[in-house]
Amino acid sequence: MTVTDVRKDPTALTMTVASEWDAPIERVWQLWADPRKLERWWGPPSYPATVVEHDLRPGGKVAYFMTSPEGEQHHGWWTVLAVDEPHRLDLEDGFADAEGNPEETLPTTQFSVTFAELPSGATRMLIESRFPSSEAMDQLIAMGMEEGLAAAMGQIDAILATD
Repeated sequence: MTVTDVRKDPTALTMTVASEWDAPIERVWQLWADPRKLERWWGPPSYPATVVEHDLRPGGKVAYFMTSPEGEQHHGWWTVLAVDEPHRLDLEDGFADAEGNPEETLPTTQFSVTFAELPSGATRMLIESRFPSSEAMDQLIAMGMEEGLAAAMGQIDAILATD
C-alpha cells in the first residue's frame, strides 16, 4: 500500500508522511527494530543503507550510511528519545561526517513514528518530521527529503511480502 499522503505544514514546521501496510503492527514495527530489515528500506533504492550501530532504546543511538551509485557514502545518525513498542518511536535525526560525528553545518530534525493497527489487520504508520526553523525545513525539502523518504518506503511492501 505504501505512502498514502504527504502533508507539509510550514506554520507548524512539520512534514507528515502517512502509509498503510497489509501486515500486523508487530511486523511493521520490526522494519525499525531489526537493523537488517531497516537496511533493506532506509534509503532510496539507488542509495542502500548500512546500519553500523543500532540501539533502539531511550538514549540509544542508531548510526548508518547510504552508498550512492558512484560509491559515495552519506552518513546519518539518530538519537532515540522515546520508545513505546510497537506503537511509537521518537528520534532526533541528523547528518554525520565519515567518522559518524554530527555534521554541524546541516540542520537536525526530530521525528516521531507512530503505528496503529487498523480494523482490517493492516497497520498505519505516520512519520512526522519537526524542523527547527522554516529555513531548515526549506533546506531539507530542497535536498530531496520528501522524495527520498517516499522512494525508501516504496521498498517496504517487498520486505513485508517475503519476511
